[in-house]
Amino acid sequence: MYNGVLQSEVVATSDVFAKPSEDGKQLFNVITIAENQNAITTEEGLRLIPDYTFETCPKLTALFVPSAYDMWAQVHNEKIVSFIKERDRETDYTVSNCAGAQLIGASGIASEKKIVTWIGGGEQLQKDYPDLKVQNDTLVAYIEDGKYSSSNGNLASYISALELLEKMTSPEHREFVEGYLYLDRLQDWEK
Repeated sequence: MYNGVLQSEVVATSDVFAKPSEDGKQLFNVITIAENQNAITTEEGLRLIPDYTFETCPKLTALFVPSAYDMWAQVHNEKIVSFIKERDRETDYTVSNCAGAQLIGASGIASEKKIVTWIGGGEQLQKDYPDLKVQNDTLVAYIEDGKYSSSNGNLASYISALELLEKMTSPEHREFVEGYLYLDRLQDWEK
């Protein structure tokens, strides 16, 4: 996390992975990570205290990289970019949501991999990081390529979290979590 992060991209991951199994067993240890222990203020004004710093973070199975409306400071923060690059070596999965794709590009970890970003951001992402295979963000909400996956962000962050949850557990557990979150009720939601 970092100041200005979009809180839905942090909350979506936590919402999905912090839910227990049907028999009440906790399957995952969901943590938040930031450059230091200072409170993070999200774009929407929520203050979050990170669980770990870049230096104290334990080994990760999956790393979710969220975004902000203004990514300039993050893309140019060598500590953030280096952390993503170093941790990607140990993760089984690395996920970006929205403009978090810019940090994936800046870190150079997903060369020649398919990626999607926020709706309207794909052209600039491709220009800035020509080694990425940027997908049409107006048509693609979520894409997976090997250990890397990405989404348009905001509430589409639930898609990337649920897709990875299913891959790491089972379709049945995903269905259970969707019901736990009442996401199944939104499928028939009338406009």
